[in-house]
Amino acid sequence: MSDSPTLKELLVHDGRLIRLPSQGKAVFVGDTHGDFDATEEVFRRYFKPGYTLIFLGDYVDRGDQSKENLLFLFKRKREAPEQVFLLMGNHEAYCLRPFSPADFWESLSPNEHASLSEIFQFLPFAAVTENGLIAVHGVLPDVDEVAEINNIQLCSPHWNQLTWGDFVNMPGEFLEDYGGRPTYGEDYFERIMKQLNKNVLLRSHQPHAKPVLFNKRCITLMTSLAYSPLRTIAIADLEKPTIATVEDLEILDI
Repeated sequence: MSDSPTLKELLVHDGRLIRLPSQGKAVFVGDTHGDFDATEEVFRRYFKPGYTLIFLGDYVDRGDQSKENLLFLFKRKREAPEQVFLLMGNHEAYCLRPFSPADFWESLSPNEHASLSEIFQFLPFAAVTENGLIAVHGVLPDVDEVAEINNIQLCSPHWNQLTWGDFVNMPGEFLEDYGGRPTYGEDYFERIMKQLNKNVLLRSHQPHAKPVLFNKRCITLMTSLAYSPLRTIAIADLEKPTIATVEDLEILDI
C-alpha cells in the first residue's frame, strides 16, 4: 500500500497561491486545450533540474486529446509536485459554471465527471515570484495584497475575475460584461498591479487578445494549435533581481 499523497492532497498542500522559488527558471505555459503534443514538447525541453513549470489553465476542450493531456499533467504533478504547477482555468471550472461548447466534459460518464470535478476544485489560482511576476488564468482579482488570493472562495466575484476575466487595450477600470466574461481596461490593471506590488502579469484565456499590453507589462500566452499556428511560452529567470517588463522574459514558440 503506497503512502504517497494523492493528487488532491498535493493540491490542497499547494494552496491557492503558489510562491515560486528564487532559484532557476520558470516556464509559463498558456492554454493547451487538448493539444497533448504541446504539453509533451514543454516537458521534453524543460522537465529537468533548475526549471519550474507553471501551466496557466484550460487543459481540456477544443483539442482532440484532452484526456491524454490531462492525465499526463496529473502524472507529472504527482511525480514532481514542487516542479509542476497547474493553475485553474475556466475550463477546469465547468462543474461550478457550465459553458458551451464543452466537448470534453460532455463526453464524460457521471462518475468521471464527479471525480474530475472534485480534483479541479482544489487547483491553485495564481503564482508569484519575488522578482516581480504574477501569473493567473484570466484577470487579476481586486484584492489589496497578494496573500489574500489564498482566501478567495470558489464562485465568488474574485474567482470569476481570475477564471473568466478579460483585458482590453483601452483606458478604464471595469468596462463591460460580455456574456459572463467581465472585461477590464488599463486603469484597472495599473491599480491592481500597484496594490499587489508586481511588475509583470502572465496570463492566458484570451486567444484573440493582443499578446502584449499595458506598456509591456502584461503578456497573454496561448500554447495550443486549437487557436493559433503558434504555440507560445515565456521563460523567466528567477534569479534576476527584478523583472520589470515583458522584455525581461524569454518568449519562445514551441
